[in-house]
Amino acid sequence: MDAFVAAVAAAIGLIFGSFINVVAYRVPLDRSVVSPPSACPACDRAIRPRDNIPVVSWLLLRGRCRDCGVHISARYPIVEATTAVLFTATVLIIGVAPELPAYLCFAAAALTLTLTDIDVHRLPNRILYPSTLVGAILLVIAAIIDGDLGSFARAVGGGALYFVLFLALALVARGGFGFGDVKLAFLLGLFLAYQSWDVLGAGIALGIAVGGLWAIGLLITRKADRKAKIPFGPAMILGAFIAVAAGRELADWYLGS
Repeated sequence: MDAFVAAVAAAIGLIFGSFINVVAYRVPLDRSVVSPPSACPACDRAIRPRDNIPVVSWLLLRGRCRDCGVHISARYPIVEATTAVLFTATVLIIGVAPELPAYLCFAAAALTLTLTDIDVHRLPNRILYPSTLVGAILLVIAAIIDGDLGSFARAVGGGALYFVLFLALALVARGGFGFGDVKLAFLLGLFLAYQSWDVLGAGIALGIAVGGLWAIGLLITRKADRKAKIPFGPAMILGAFIAVAAGRELADWYLGS
């Protein structure tokens, strides 16, 4: 059953990946994500439906516009394929459970936010707020179905804890973290703590560790200096993904060592 659902999730992930490309590009520009239809940025010709099949169309067109022949970035099929992989992994990790739709939503939102933070060093409210609201609604529905509202209460508490922690760090660091990271912390804490307090702790620790190592690596390779603004959101998100996948095992290993 899980394998079948994972295969369906992969197909849905390809479609969502195409939409994520649109959202990640248009939202930072304050443009609508539904209108106008996608078009070639060079010749402005609308993309035909047959040329809008995730991954497949890019391969058939050899990465070029059908009309003007301009090169189409490989990022588009990569994001589509990555979304399919994330959706598949989410099914295999969470299982066919009431909270699965919430975690699929979380995976899509997290990837979108990662792209925008890398591109423009911003975590747009137009993505953060709806993702948090929808995620919370789906989690409370899952908790009701499971008859375990305590899990949702813990999720809200975990989100608040992560939020307060990063708010304090942002105030102390003075520029080390943006307020987008603080708001992201609530979203991540919500999904981490829904699993358990141990998973929340692992997610926070991993996010900070990954971010620290990334910053050190950039400094060593001189790709950034101490005054450069380094996007921390992707590190927080990667830490959360790892924690959701293996947070309990990591916590047991750490506490038992």
